[in-house]
Amino acid sequence: MYGNVSCAARYEKLATERETFLSRGRECAKLTIPALLPDAGHSSSSILHTPYQGIGARGVNNLASKLLLSLLPPNTPFFRFVLDDFTATELAQQPGARAQIEEALNKIERSIQAEIESQNLRSIIFEALKQLIVVGNVLVYLPKDEGARVFDLRRYVVQRDPMGTPLNIIIKESVSPEVLDDKVREAVLQNMQDTDNSKTSTDKSIDVYTAMYRDGKRWRLHQEINATVVPGSEGTWPIDKSPMLPLRWERIDSEDYGRSYVEQYKGDMISLEGISKAILEATAASAKVVFMVNPNGTTRARDIADAPNGAIVSGNASEVTVLQAEKYNDMRVARETAQGIEQRMAFAFLMNTAVQRDGERVTAEEIRRMSQELDDALGGTFSLMSEEFQLPLVTRIMDRMTKQRRLPALPKGVVKPAIVTGLEALGRGHDLNKLDMFFQGLAQLPPEVLANYLNVGDYIKRRGTSLGIDMDGLVKSEEQIQQEQMAAQQAQQQQMQQQGAMDLANKAVGSGTGPAIKAAADIGQSMDPEMAQQMAQQIQEATGQ
Repeated sequence: MYGNVSCAARYEKLATERETFLSRGRECAKLTIPALLPDAGHSSSSILHTPYQGIGARGVNNLASKLLLSLLPPNTPFFRFVLDDFTATELAQQPGARAQIEEALNKIERSIQAEIESQNLRSIIFEALKQLIVVGNVLVYLPKDEGARVFDLRRYVVQRDPMGTPLNIIIKESVSPEVLDDKVREAVLQNMQDTDNSKTSTDKSIDVYTAMYRDGKRWRLHQEINATVVPGSEGTWPIDKSPMLPLRWERIDSEDYGRSYVEQYKGDMISLEGISKAILEATAASAKVVFMVNPNGTTRARDIADAPNGAIVSGNASEVTVLQAEKYNDMRVARETAQGIEQRMAFAFLMNTAVQRDGERVTAEEIRRMSQELDDALGGTFSLMSEEFQLPLVTRIMDRMTKQRRLPALPKGVVKPAIVTGLEALGRGHDLNKLDMFFQGLAQLPPEVLANYLNVGDYIKRRGTSLGIDMDGLVKSEEQIQQEQMAAQQAQQQQMQQQGAMDLANKAVGSGTGPAIKAAADIGQSMDPEMAQQMAQQIQEATGQ
């Protein structure tokens, strides 16, 4: 309840301000994918509008797929945990500490990424992205347990402050009483029966309102049915861990809702729709075959109409003609105009057909650069998505996993998630590029300088962390390296002793003197027993002693 005002009354009041954006969204949906936002009163048995062109649907699906790969790259975290400057400075004074901390944070990043993949959020977010591209607004709801839901603009209202921060969000759902809890269902049905003074059927759908509003530094959430708060539905949430994410494609100051990407190209879409319809109708008319027979000739129309294929009839061929529209030039102008609009739409929706130019020799570098130029156009969209979607999503997933004790609580103010959004690469790709550039610069220095100043182990760990690779067991620890070095030194010393003993034994055999043989035998006692026995046997055979 908003004071003495029910959620239903509040919803109806805010719905009047939403109507203009809802109308725009439905117009854009008719030109692309009508099922995304049908007309009012639509049901599963209703027939949707069918566009005369498919470039709109292709463009929306293509752009949504590319955005999904950019915002949620597969098997790669789209965020990273960063340390505050003071902590990073302290760790820099401890050799290897920074790399160990980043390696531990990288494990947490991969755990959160695995949680996102296991919750099947990718398909849900893909649906939300299509709503954003076509309608410009969508609500993603992340309950406290698991999963997520997407609500289109028909089923929620939002009120924002002048800075664009949400203040009130209300979701309206029509559900069957059977899905409610037993106690809640009995109370609701009894309340509805008392209000209507008639018997209420369980087949009748019930409107459930889920409201969330800001109260100081926290969110308050509850559900209402028939102006009655549902027992057990009330709860509070921190400001940065909101379960409702009202997303916008384009931010407009002092407006509660955003504008869509399709709305920006609505003129081209309408023009292409009209031209496509005209071309289709003209093509159908031109494809119609009508034979005309001279009424004053000897050829009879009935003979032509009734004659099967390959039949022989009496008549004069000059008296039979075929009706032609002779509108080829006019249709050619329409076709070229439609092709020009399709080319512009292909560029707008980042289709591959717009990237490759017409030519026999098109290099891969040329295609890569043109693709990069097209992606640059969505830089502002990436920034808004990182602020209103990616960062709240990570924070919400972290809150879930922490409460379920599947993730350690990170110290506040020391470690915080940061979205790394870029057009060249996402996640830790930027750190990787910087490390590579740094190492390329160091490669120009003499080898002895690198050996004295570069910590190779720390560089390997940072590079693996930038790639998002699990470094456990992959890179040797400092203890393993020291043990292997000590073992190698011992083996080398033992080999040198054995070689010295063999040289002395050879001299003893050559000289045949007793002192030399005795000295070789003394050295042999400190050698490996098997080698010492072999050397003693050689001496005995050579000297006969």
